[in-house]
This record gives sequence, structure tokens and C-alpha cells, in this order.
Amino acid sequence: MNARVPAEVFPPGEFLREELEARNWRQQELAEILDRPARLVSEIIAGKRAITPETAKGLAEAFGTSPDYWMNLESQYQLSKVRSQDNSVARRAFLYERFPVREMIRRGWVRASDSIDVLEKQFCEFFCVPSIDIEPDLCHNAKKTNAWDSASPLQVAWLFRTKQLASKQIIPVYSKKKLIDSLDKLKSLTLSPEEVRHVPRILAEAGVHLIIVEPLAGSKIDGACFWIDDKKPVIGMTLRFDRIDNFWFVLRHEIEHILREDGKKNNHVIVDSDIGNHEDNLPEEEVIANKAAAEFCVQGEQLDNFIARVQPYFSEDKVLRFAQRIEVHPGLVVGQLHHRLNRHDFLRKYLVKVRALILPTADVDGWGMISE
Repeated sequence: MNARVPAEVFPPGEFLREELEARNWRQQELAEILDRPARLVSEIIAGKRAITPETAKGLAEAFGTSPDYWMNLESQYQLSKVRSQDNSVARRAFLYERFPVREMIRRGWVRASDSIDVLEKQFCEFFCVPSIDIEPDLCHNAKKTNAWDSASPLQVAWLFRTKQLASKQIIPVYSKKKLIDSLDKLKSLTLSPEEVRHVPRILAEAGVHLIIVEPLAGSKIDGACFWIDDKKPVIGMTLRFDRIDNFWFVLRHEIEHILREDGKKNNHVIVDSDIGNHEDNLPEEEVIANKAAAEFCVQGEQLDNFIARVQPYFSEDKVLRFAQRIEVHPGLVVGQLHHRLNRHDFLRKYLVKVRALILPTADVDGWGMISE
């Protein structure tokens, strides 16, 4: 409910004049009672001087009222003089409440502006909505409800930026067969960190859009999968954990979502965070994607046999020889051992960084790089 706005607000001096008239007091007499200069009383009555807390206490004692009475009169009068030209403050507050405005401006996704009209227009264009009041819908499915129940404003902004870059890519039509065939090619790249540079090309040849967008602070996204127009699969990655094992696990996890067409039928966006965790209540699609990713990094049967043979003596030499035999980088073996044995301090030096190796060949937004 809107607060009642009086048609006219009078300065406190008007009420003070009425009190003097009711008592037949002159201004000079009130000044003597307050032990204050006569000029003070005159300027308050003329509306040229504001009532201070000290004066409010004196008037309250003189007229048998409360100090709050005089301070409220002064506050109402001062507020009435501040004319609001529009509701820009409320509109800005609404914008900041719904979206990560500062982060989006910092990343250059929208431009800073003193005009709330300009800002709202930019956000409408970014989120593809006719009005800032309308909930953004990445997949544009009119039948979908509660589309973002599990996505934070940071994640929604990240997803729309990922879609922007994917929409600009020109790649062949998606082929499930080609994507399946590409798995062997991708597997052959896991032996050396430098080979990750070929991943964007291999996925593009299968018609899969791979977009890497630096995560917004606090978004906690590892990857995402969604479809554009039900035909173009998109994999978004943040590389927030710059490790070879995490890169391949997340990538294969998202590929499995595409192969299964998760989210396609109901235009649902798959937002993945903390991929590969130990939660028992994960949706079936996540359990399947995790299993496929783990199997891609190191085949489960081979890992089981290795653990059974060497446990509890997992020496560095044994791990290196096992990785060499199955033709993967040692970091993938170490990553799976961390997960299986809950030993996250074991041989961490092999969890090498790969972000700098893939960024030059991918469509990227972040880390000082922007693909347009």
C-alpha cells in the first residue's frame, strides 16, 4: 500500500506561530523563555531556519508537547521540498535485486549508464525479454514454469552469456553419430595436457557448441548443457577448477547429457555444479553422466584391479606405470583415486593446469579474453 501524501506540507514555523497566538506571546517573549536569540525564533517562523533537536526540546518544554512532535514537523517539511522526478531509485533497486548488475557491467556484458532507462533496455536485450519484469527464459518455452527454481541470478546471467557466444558460432549441423565417433578422438587427447587445444574443433565437427565463460564470483558452476531451438546442443564450461582431471571429467559429463538429449524434450537447462560429488540423492541423469565421465577418464574395471593389486601402497611409481599402461595422463588416474579413496592430498602435482592451453582455440569470455 502506498503511503498517504498530503496535498500541502507547511513549515514548522506556521505551527509555532499558531502556538504563540494561542498564548498571546510575542516572538521576543518566546526567545526569552527559550533563552535563545530572538533572531532564531524569527527565522524559524519565517521558514528560513530548521528546527534542531536542541530547539525541539526547548519548544516541547515551553508548549507542553514532545520533542518528536517538532522534529516530525521539520522532517515532513524537509522531505516535501525534495521532489522526486521519477521512481529511478526503486527501479534501480529492483534491477540490482534481480541481476548481478555490478558484475555484468564489470565484465562488459552491459554498459554502465546514469540513465535507468538505458540500463533497463540493455538488460532486456541481454536476457531477451520485452520488459524487465518478465522472467528470463533461456529456452523460450512458453509452457515451462518455474524455469529457474534451481538457478541463481549469477548462474542465469552466466548461462545467457554462454548462449550469446554459442549463437554466434557457425558450425556443422549436430550429428549424434559424429559425437559418438569423436569420443575415441577425445580419449586419445587425454595422454598429454597440450592436446586439449583440439577439443573445440573436434566437438564443432560433430555440431556441438563449446563455450568457455569465466564464472561470476559465487556462481559455483562447473558446466552446463542446453539446446538452442531443439537442434543445437551447447556445452558451457567455467574451468573454475583448473586441473586436467576436472576438465576431462566435466567435459565428458556434459557430452553424456547431450548424447542422452537430457533437457531437450522439456527445454530444461542442465546446470551442473560440484560435478562428481558423493551425494546419494542425485537425479538419475546426473548419476549416469558422472558414471560415463569417470569411465572415460579411467575405466572402472581397470581402476578396480589396480586398487586391489596395490592397496594400501599407492606409490608414485606404481601410479605412473598404471597411467602409462592405460594411456592417459597421470592426473586423470590421480583424480579418480582422490574420488575413490578420499585422499585429496595424494600426488596433487600431477593435477596440471590446462586452462591456458585451451583458451586460445576456444570461444571464450573471461581471463582477459573475449570472443566476438
